[in-house]
Parts: sequence; C-alpha cells; structure tokens
Amino acid sequence: MRTEKEMFDLILGVANRDNRIRAVYMNGSRTNPNVKKDIFQDYDIVYVVTETESFINDEGWISVFGEPIIFQEPDKLDKIQGRHVDFKNGYTYLMQFTDGNRIDLHIQTMEELMKEYGNDKLTFPLLDKDNCLSQISPPSDQDYWVEKPTYGQYFSRCNNFWWVAPYCAKGLWREEILFTIEVMNSYVRQELLSMLSWYVGTQTEFKVSMGKANKYLKEYLDSNVWTRFMKTFNMGDYDSSWNALITTCELFQESAPKVGKILGYEYNYDEAKRSFEFIKYIKDLPKDAMAIY
Repeated sequence: MRTEKEMFDLILGVANRDNRIRAVYMNGSRTNPNVKKDIFQDYDIVYVVTETESFINDEGWISVFGEPIIFQEPDKLDKIQGRHVDFKNGYTYLMQFTDGNRIDLHIQTMEELMKEYGNDKLTFPLLDKDNCLSQISPPSDQDYWVEKPTYGQYFSRCNNFWWVAPYCAKGLWREEILFTIEVMNSYVRQELLSMLSWYVGTQTEFKVSMGKANKYLKEYLDSNVWTRFMKTFNMGDYDSSWNALITTCELFQESAPKVGKILGYEYNYDEAKRSFEFIKYIKDLPKDAMAIY
C-alpha cells in the first residue's frame, strides 16, 4: 500500500506537471484534527482547472493514479439516467485502487472555486499556482457539530416518533416484515438517533460531531445504552422485530425526557404513554381478531 507521503507526492506531482491544473485543495476526514487516522481514509481532493472538457474527453488520464479495482464517475451515471448535469464547471472521479488507497477527485473551474472554496470548514489548501485560494481558517469540523434543537424541532421529533412507531406494530401484526423494517429504519430509528445525538450534545456543549451516519455515536453513549441500541437492528424474524421495536420505544422513552429537561422543553408523557401502550396492545392482539378493541 502506498504511503501517505507517496500519495500526496503523486497527487501534487500530477498537478505540478499539468498546466491545466492551477490549484489543489483537500476536504474530508484527512483534514479533520479530531478524526483518528486509519488505513481506509480516502483522499478527498479538488483540482482547480482551466477547463473540464479535455479531462472528460481523455478517459485514460486518471490511469496515472494507479491500477483500479473499480472506478465510478457519478456525474456520468447521473447523465445516462436522464438527470441534468453541468460537466462544464465540475466533474468527479471516485477511484479505488488495488493497493487499498482511494482517491475521490473532483475537478472544478475557477468559477466554481469562487463559489465554493471555504464553504466547508474541513478544507485545506495543498497547491496554489496563481494565488487564487483565499485565506481560510484552519480546518474544523464545526460545520458538523450536533446542533441544539429548537423547541419546535424537539416537539416534532417526539410527536413523530410516537405517531409512526405504531405503524411498525401494525406491520408486524399483519406479518409485513419488509414494511416494518423500512418504517423502522427510515423513520422511527431516525427519530431515536436524533434524540440520542441531542443528548450527547447536551453533555458536550453541542461541540462534537457524530460523523457521517452517526458513526461516532458509540464513543459518547453509555455502554448499556449502546448494547441495547445495537439489538434494535436485529429484525431477521418476527420475534426479533417485536423486541427491536419495544427496545427502541424504551430507549426513546428514556432519552427524550432527559433531553427535554436539560433544554427546558416540555415532554408529552401522556402522548408517549398512550402510544406505547397501543403498540404493546397490538403485540398481544390475536391474529384472528375481528376488531382492534
């Protein structure tokens, strides 16, 4: 596997030799001082170019970066699916190499640079031939910190959780497990994740990031809470799915009032109690029932 130095030498060497490339900067986890380095970190690189057409027309130019396992050109995929894509100002190459390294390379024109540079606080300049990269602050993950919810956001999350969770119970009673899993993953679990993240925020002055897809959440939760949360992903059969739903509700019932109390927001205990009792009632409802009550 090529070392970090070898990769940066390659990335910058290509840029220095090509007059079409006027500047280089980096985004992503490699710029984040709070992220532990590991062997799977990508190189999220932006080449600022004079134009994009010659790069796009020369499909072999990216071979200089190494032997691929697989490449992807998301802009090209969007176009062949009928979506409108502006190749003129930007184009992206995702490259996974046989030595394990990966480069996510975006080429952009000066026009796009002026619009975008520095908008993401996780930005670090690597090369500037024309002094076109403006002065920016050192990289920070502040853009990705957990945001303190307003009362409206808190109230809406709580209400939506207890409104949608019974859908899962109905799906399990009907033996529609794929529907239940979809609703759980897309709606119910998302509300719980928001509440758990907000709880972490209350313990850290809302100055930490949970990372993409909440991947750092484990580092901030009590081990018992984490273990129970992980069990909610076990939905391979109906008994496991019922257990997952009940545990999800219990975790929300524990975390939401804590968040509300710390932030001074009122939690609707009555609403939560009625909805949870309804879920448990459905769980025990006979399969041949002709009426709910």
